[in-house]
Amino acid sequence: MTESLQTRDGRSVLRMERRLAHPPEKVWKAMTEPERLAEWFPSKVVVELREGGKVDYDGGEPGVVTDLDPPRLIAYTWQDDHLRWELHPEGDGTRLVLLHTFDDRPGAASYGAGWHTCIVALGLALDGRPGADPGVDDIALHERLVTQLGLDAGTVDTGPDGWRVRHERQLTRPTDGVWGAVRDLVPDGEVVGEHALEHDAEEGGRVRWELGAGTGHGARLVLTHTGADGDPQAALEADGRRIAQLLDRLQAVPTGR
Repeated sequence: MTESLQTRDGRSVLRMERRLAHPPEKVWKAMTEPERLAEWFPSKVVVELREGGKVDYDGGEPGVVTDLDPPRLIAYTWQDDHLRWELHPEGDGTRLVLLHTFDDRPGAASYGAGWHTCIVALGLALDGRPGADPGVDDIALHERLVTQLGLDAGTVDTGPDGWRVRHERQLTRPTDGVWGAVRDLVPDGEVVGEHALEHDAEEGGRVRWELGAGTGHGARLVLTHTGADGDPQAALEADGRRIAQLLDRLQAVPTGR
C-alpha cells in the first residue's frame, strides 16, 4: 500500500493506491451500486451514473459526478472535496487509485486512515464477507501517516518583531480527553480561553496550546511558540518534543477519557 500528499492549485491531494484481488468489473459494481456501496463507503450514497449526475449523500448536500468512464474511472464531489477513483487491471485483480482533493491539509492523516479502513472493508465485501471486522489499528495508522506525509514538521516564520513556530496536528482523541492530558503535562500553564493555555518556555519565548474542532475524529491541536530572542529552530525541536510527550500521555490513558 502506498500513500502520498501533494499540493495542486493551492489544495491538498491525498493519493492512495491499493491492490484488490478482484477484476475491475466486479470492483466497479461495488463502487457504484447503492446496496454494494453500503457495505464499505462511509456514508449512505446513491450515484446517478452519468457525467453531471447527482450524488445523494445521507443527510448532506448532494454532489455531482465530474468524470465517468466505466469500469475504469468515476469521480465526484463531496461537499467541498473531490474524490477520484481509478480502477486499473492488474493480472487477475485491480489496482485501485484514490485521489482525494481537499483544503484541510492537517486532516490528511485522518482522511487517509479512514479511507484505508473503508478500502479494507471493500476488499472484505468483494471476498463475500461484508461487515467483517477490518482489523485496523486506527490510532497507529493515523500516527504513521502523520509522519509519512510530513504533517509533524511544523513551520517557522520570522519578522522584524521576532519569530513564530507553529504546529497544527489532528489528534485521535476527543477534546475533553486531550485537554486533561494537556493540563497534566503543563500544570502551571495559564488558562487563557476555552481549551487554551499559555506558559513560558525554558528555551525562551511563550508557548500557547489550543484545542479546536478537526475532522470529526478527534481534537485539533494548534501549538504556537513566539519569541523576540533565542533560536526558533531550538523552539521548533522543543515543541516537537512537547507534542510527543502529549501523545505518550494520551496513549497511557483509557480511550474514553
